[in-house]
Order: sequence, then structure tokens, then C-alpha cells
Amino acid sequence: MNIFEILGPVMVGPSSSHTAGAVRIGLMTRKLLGQKPVQAKIGMYGSFLATGKGHGTDKAVIAGLLGMHPDDIRIPKSLELAEKEGLAFSFEEANLRSAHPNTVLVEVTGDQGRELSVQASSLGGGRIMINRLDGIDVNCTCEMPTLIVHNMDQPGHVAEVTSMLSHKSVNIANMSLYRDKRGGRAVMVVETDQDIPQEALKWLEHLEGILKVTYINVGGE
Repeated sequence: MNIFEILGPVMVGPSSSHTAGAVRIGLMTRKLLGQKPVQAKIGMYGSFLATGKGHGTDKAVIAGLLGMHPDDIRIPKSLELAEKEGLAFSFEEANLRSAHPNTVLVEVTGDQGRELSVQASSLGGGRIMINRLDGIDVNCTCEMPTLIVHNMDQPGHVAEVTSMLSHKSVNIANMSLYRDKRGGRAVMVVETDQDIPQEALKWLEHLEGILKVTYINVGGE
């Protein structure tokens, strides 16, 4: 156990799980979307639904969608700020099964029309886990440089991604593969030890059968 796990994150709000974690879920959703969010439907589940309002979980998720971090002093006013920035939002109960008690389902639309569905949970200490992306089960924290590739479930895509990373001298730390059905849609989640060059990401985007490429490097912000 390190000192961060004992003291928790630097944050605004009463709870590392219900507030700091919720901000990070909103912020990660914004990064995954890759656009400025203009509409969000937020489903609360479990403890988030039961006690989240008292902990400011609703304000925290919206703050993250606006690009704020857990230590941003504007978090208590995020709902008002969202209206000023043109972010329309609504809250409801999420109908989920066997999810983590601190779970939120965010369905968001960007200012360029991109849509995304993110189910994520807050694990405590401000740490989060992305559980589902666009209806496909995944498990990633995005704490390391993370490449997320949505593609058709066809032969060759894994080889294309791994060959590209090898060519750019990027080492794979963890790699997970998910799909909704055989021959349907698939997702690759690749955590790496090094940053991935932008030109390599653009190359991937133009490959046949690649639906969407998202890259997150929190440490490289």
C-alpha cells in the first residue's frame, strides 16, 4: 500500500469514490468521445443512485464531462456551468445487472455528432474502471497509455495493430480482446509502456474494417 492509497486523491468533495471517482469517469468519457460533449444521459446505479446526490456525484460526473479534474474548485457549480457551455444533461436510474455498486452509465453526444456509451465504476481512492464501451464488455483503467480500437471481427486486425506498435518500438504491457458476437463488432484494448505517435494512430484509422480509434495518455496531458 502506498501513501496515495492511505490519504486518497487531492479533490474537491466529500468522497474519493462518489466524488473524485465520478469526476474521473466523466473526464474519461469526454476523452473517449474525443469531442466537446453537448448532450448526456446519465444513469446511476447502486450506491451512486442511493447516496450519490448527497455526495455530489451528479455534479461530479458533469464536471468531468466539462473537462474538470477532481481538484477543480468549480465542481460544486458544474450543473450551472454546463448550461452556460451548452451541455444538455439528464439523470435517471440505470437498469443494470451484477454491476459494481458505484457504477454510472453515460450516453453522450459530441459537438461533431459522435456518440458514445460508457459504463464505468468507481473503485475507491479516485480510481475507476471502464466496464463497457458501446455495449461491449471491456475492463481497463486507462491509467497507462491506452489504445482502444473498435473494428469488425475479421482476421488480420490484431496483427496490424501489433505490427504497427512493434515498428514504432512501443512495448505492449497488456492486451485484451472483446467482441459482441462472431463476425460482429470487436474491441481491442492495448495498454503500452510508451507513447504512441499520432501518425501511427492516423494510419490505423484508415485501415479497412477499423471503425474507431481512441487513444488516451493521461500522463502525457
